[in-house]
Amino acid sequence: MDPTTVFCPKRPCHARGQTGMGTSGIHSRKEPRFICHACQKTFSARQGTVFSRLRTSAETGVIVVTLLAHGCPLQAIGAAFGVDERTRAAWWARSGRQGQAVHESRVAPPRALGQGPADERRGKNQGGLVWRALALRVKTRVWRGGEVSEPRDMARIRRLGERGQRWAARRPLLVWTDGLGSSIRAMREPLRAPIHTGKGGRPRLRPWRNVLLAQVGKRYERRRVVETDRRLVDGTPPRVETLRQRAQGHGVINTADSEWLNATFRERLAPLARRGRALARQPLTLHEGRVLVGTVSTFCTPHESLNSAQKTTPAMAAGITDHR
Repeated sequence: MDPTTVFCPKRPCHARGQTGMGTSGIHSRKEPRFICHACQKTFSARQGTVFSRLRTSAETGVIVVTLLAHGCPLQAIGAAFGVDERTRAAWWARSGRQGQAVHESRVAPPRALGQGPADERRGKNQGGLVWRALALRVKTRVWRGGEVSEPRDMARIRRLGERGQRWAARRPLLVWTDGLGSSIRAMREPLRAPIHTGKGGRPRLRPWRNVLLAQVGKRYERRRVVETDRRLVDGTPPRVETLRQRAQGHGVINTADSEWLNATFRERLAPLARRGRALARQPLTLHEGRVLVGTVSTFCTPHESLNSAQKTTPAMAAGITDHR
């Protein structure tokens, strides 16, 4: 138990959100519980984690989260631990929510992304299809997030662009999308800043500087890619080439990094397999599983470009608090 890594989750407390300030201490090691010296309230060490109000032991919870993140079937987990399907579904939802909290805590600070693809893939759902939009950073292969929805509309890609606006610093940025026509508009609109003039009404929005947009379209014949079309939408070819070389080195703008991440999703999430009989009943199930797999595959694997503060393990991912 380390009181310097937690803070008081009570909303009225003025020490909420402050770690390493000496406001938290150990109240009981047997339960275990912490105490806030600012408001004199105690709180559980599991509060805000995937183990909160969980009757199962923490060791079993870590094992279950690790198995879920690496594609273990839910039926196998139920047979191994002797739990019914409702408990398995609750563990799945807990893991997904915790993965979302861990992911947001890791990618929330704005960074210079350099080059980032915004791609989408199709998945199977019970009674129809779902579409998944995702974004990542090419240089580090860090998964930046994604959105899942049943209709293939611009609202899903716009939500992804709004996430990118919070993650990206106002530095030179190269964004490329797939061949969908609405993707350019959906990614261009969020990357704007208001111009405040002191007058009433909504301020005029001005696009960010040094934001380059490109499209990568593929033409298929008999389910095989026969041609790749790369089109520059905003920016100049020399500037695009400079940012591309900084991010990936030699080569051209391609979909290799997004294909690598999608292959991981298809390997560990049965409803996303191309030829399979497993179907998800709700898009939320795919969203929770995708967040868990993406967080563990991104931050729990040894990337050379990730520093020690960004690396974590499945056990640490399950135990990171979510006091928001």
